[in-house]
Amino acid sequence: MSQRPLGFGIWGTGMIAEFHAKALAEIAGVKLVAAYNRTSAKGREFAMKHGIAFAETPEELLANPNVDIVCLCTPSGDHLGPALACAKAGKHVVVEKPLEVTLARCDELTSACAKAGVTVAGILPRRFGAGAVALKAALDAGRFGKLTLAGAFIPWWRTQAYYDSAAWRGTFALDGGGALMNQGIHTVDLLLWFLGAPKRVSATAGLVAHSGIEVEDIAAGWIEFANGCRATIASSTACWSATGFPAEIRIHGTTGAAVLRDDKLTAFEFEKSLPSDSSVLAPATEGGGAGANDPKAIGHAWHRSNLEEAIAAIRAGKQPAVNGAEGRKAVELILALYQSAQAGGTPVELPLAKDPVLRKLGVKKA
Repeated sequence: MSQRPLGFGIWGTGMIAEFHAKALAEIAGVKLVAAYNRTSAKGREFAMKHGIAFAETPEELLANPNVDIVCLCTPSGDHLGPALACAKAGKHVVVEKPLEVTLARCDELTSACAKAGVTVAGILPRRFGAGAVALKAALDAGRFGKLTLAGAFIPWWRTQAYYDSAAWRGTFALDGGGALMNQGIHTVDLLLWFLGAPKRVSATAGLVAHSGIEVEDIAAGWIEFANGCRATIASSTACWSATGFPAEIRIHGTTGAAVLRDDKLTAFEFEKSLPSDSSVLAPATEGGGAGANDPKAIGHAWHRSNLEEAIAAIRAGKQPAVNGAEGRKAVELILALYQSAQAGGTPVELPLAKDPVLRKLGVKKA
């Protein structure tokens, strides 16, 4: 691909599209040129704000010769259809988390794009923070020795108004799940990136602080990894806080330990220390968790880094770090946790042979 500016389109102009637009505006060699939203008024407002063209239909967006890559910012369970249309039109796709809400849909999406010769890049931006990168490097270098124990804790808050703001929110069909699939997936992805393939899980989940939704606002469980490490996980949108608590990951081994709070390493200790270890440490802070109690109250820097890596890969004709296969991993683990929760905590083996049939955890709106 030539080094001319790459043209981006955005399909779906809800809240998350703003993060894509802001990130793209700061990346050299790319240009946001058009957007589409099925609600024309919202799409036109977004296009006017960002000084770009508004496409009246998906076909108009995909027929634009200046659009090379499309960011899919539609609801989670509405990624497959747009991705198939993009593949048919020869457009690369950047897919917001989760990749899709079932394994069958994830596989159909990635397969269609591969056959069409277009790239799939997922948005799992917490992998690109400095703290996460430093922790991953230490793990890859074997500095933790034998990995033994880990934990992921996401004590977040969402108001009832958040779930009531759109009919698709809180549904398995379009949200894919609740506190795990929607909010916790970033932390779940990091846990997998750090620790590798999971072997077995058990979980419990339920709806304790909200009403009128199908999905969980609290889930907890354990994960046994193929390398022998055991991890606990807890994720919720029922944990009120005035300022928001960070998502936290703790990792322990026979020769090292670390605590990552959002992207701040507040502990980074090893039997054999290095002079550079102290340089990555950040002071622990309780408040200000990224997205902890307000999904709009996060920066776009991680999105920018995620997009920059994907753009470089597309230009080079390589697979991005977060490709379809990588995006699928967190979906599979979360679905396994849901399957266990709906079976009363019965352990579930991975990999999953097929998608579980999910039923509502909460009370469906009449």
